[in-house]
Amino acid sequence: MRKLLGRTAFASVSLAFATEAMATEWNVSLWGKRRAFTEHVEKLAELVNEKTNGEFTLNISYGGLSKNTENLDGIAIGAFEMAQFCAGYHRDKNPSITVLELPFLGVTSLEQEIALSKAVYDHAATKDDLARWDATLLMPSPLPQYNLVGVGDAPKTLADFNGLSVRATGGIGAAMETVGAVPTSMSATEVRQAMDSGIVKAVSFAPHAHMSFGTIENGKWWTTNLNPGTVNCPVVVNTPALESLPEAHREALLGSVDEALTHYVDFYNNQTMAAWGPALDERGIEQVTFSDDEIAAFKEAAAAPAAATWIEENAARGLPAQELYDLVTGMIANGS
Repeated sequence: MRKLLGRTAFASVSLAFATEAMATEWNVSLWGKRRAFTEHVEKLAELVNEKTNGEFTLNISYGGLSKNTENLDGIAIGAFEMAQFCAGYHRDKNPSITVLELPFLGVTSLEQEIALSKAVYDHAATKDDLARWDATLLMPSPLPQYNLVGVGDAPKTLADFNGLSVRATGGIGAAMETVGAVPTSMSATEVRQAMDSGIVKAVSFAPHAHMSFGTIENGKWWTTNLNPGTVNCPVVVNTPALESLPEAHREALLGSVDEALTHYVDFYNNQTMAAWGPALDERGIEQVTFSDDEIAAFKEAAAAPAAATWIEENAARGLPAQELYDLVTGMIANGS
């Protein structure tokens, strides 16, 4: 009997140890607060937890693990297992995906942004680019075209942007330079203070970020159709951490990406955009719409030069820049 009890106790301890050993916890570095921009990560955490019966947990932190501009560095050293960042924060560290930030690409929907991002992320050159940081691209954070919220007199023509200080990163910043604006790159969390202190007079964001980071609280005008482009903000995972996951946990993670993105798109289109118009109206923000001729002139001045410069600079880095650019523009031309 004692032997039987001893074996039973040993088996119970062994089972408990095995169960504990199978449990996986990942730390996820985001910033700001929960918002449309992070809904796919929140959904992913929910799905992974459900599919593994709580054995795989994504612990999401908003700013508690790293600065948003240092999230890729944190992934590289294994400080956390998953993170979100924007390519424009450090273009030299992830040049391959900045092709998706070129101005006036003509992307028309979040679904199209997802398809383009996935195609670029799956390219061998992009994988090699991010591998320098021990990072595997997991999923995009698709965003609509950016527009500006500003203070002071509302611009009536593109010429009115001359000399205007604008928070704009990546290709959007380059586009704004072509109409005489003075772009400044800063992280989203710094924008409200910069706007309040007069460091910038206008901010380029997608609608969710204008609401989340408070630019509409003192903004006086909003451009409805400038649409110079968007930013690309992937979610990445530390490659060694991904490779060391138990197979069932890895399948739960990778197999939940599409559902998480579907949730994100639905949330953005049906909740965020539904709230955007009323938010502007409640605050009496003037909506500025430019003529088709002015938008065409803006595109002509900004798009081709920015693309040519991007291709030249990144080909010099050893990237197949023309190939990446043709991949993106070809998909857009085909309606993909």
